[in-house]
Amino acid sequence: MTKIALVQMRCGPEPAKNFSRAIDFIRGAAKNGAEIICLPELFRSQYFCQSEDHDNFSLAETIPGPSIDALTKLARELGIVIVASLFEKRSAGLYHNTAAIIDANGELLGKYRKMHIPDDPLYHEKFYFAPGDLGFQSWKTARGNLGVCVCWDQWYPEAARLTALRGAEIIFYPTAIGWHPKEKKEFGKAQHSSWETIQRSHAIANGCYVAVPNRVGHEAPAGGDGIEFWGQSFVCGPDGEIIARGSVEREEILTADIDWKRVNEHRTHWPFLRDRRVDAYSGIQQRLID
Repeated sequence: MTKIALVQMRCGPEPAKNFSRAIDFIRGAAKNGAEIICLPELFRSQYFCQSEDHDNFSLAETIPGPSIDALTKLARELGIVIVASLFEKRSAGLYHNTAAIIDANGELLGKYRKMHIPDDPLYHEKFYFAPGDLGFQSWKTARGNLGVCVCWDQWYPEAARLTALRGAEIIFYPTAIGWHPKEKKEFGKAQHSSWETIQRSHAIANGCYVAVPNRVGHEAPAGGDGIEFWGQSFVCGPDGEIIARGSVEREEILTADIDWKRVNEHRTHWPFLRDRRVDAYSGIQQRLID
């Protein structure tokens, strides 16, 4: 049994303050027994992708870099695994939306670069991020086998499947998702339901846990209506049942106990991985089958 924690937090305009508060959340979660702690997407800043602004590239940093140095020391001090989502500067003109995986001994095990990059109103990520080039991965940490995808990746069953096939027994999805305020009344309930349902389906289809930390609060760094982040971070089991869910508006540390035996149990009782017709899936790598 392993206790995990998801940090659901507000993000203000000052990166240093956001980072300091994230450290406090991590310490609080560890004090309450959490052994794997995941932060929401791009937690060091407000969600800057609401506009296309070259000044925002100054928010990026290298990995390893200052944030990772601090988090590796913290992981080693507390004996915890940390998943941290950062704006990665790979080189001038080449940036990624990246999650770092830090083991309980303070080792940077690796990183996952977000593969699916959205371009929607107030989500102008293609302006900032190159698509990931590290593929879908899994890491054997001191506290369990985990995979990581990031936000928009959560809508793609192929991403979850490949992550699970590489050994992940829990998939973390650091997230920054919310409502356009003018759309919330008409579409908000359906949008949230779709978001939660697709991720629960990944857990069922792959017989693994899914854990999704989201931010809360209203952010409008570029002016206008901004985005109202809907919180409701959650953890679901291999059967898709939600075992922990956060609130819509509050900052909180969401915890859940992960029983790794349930992964084996689900995968043997519901043998979706066994019955896959791998000989018949050749078309999956095509954009469209005519």
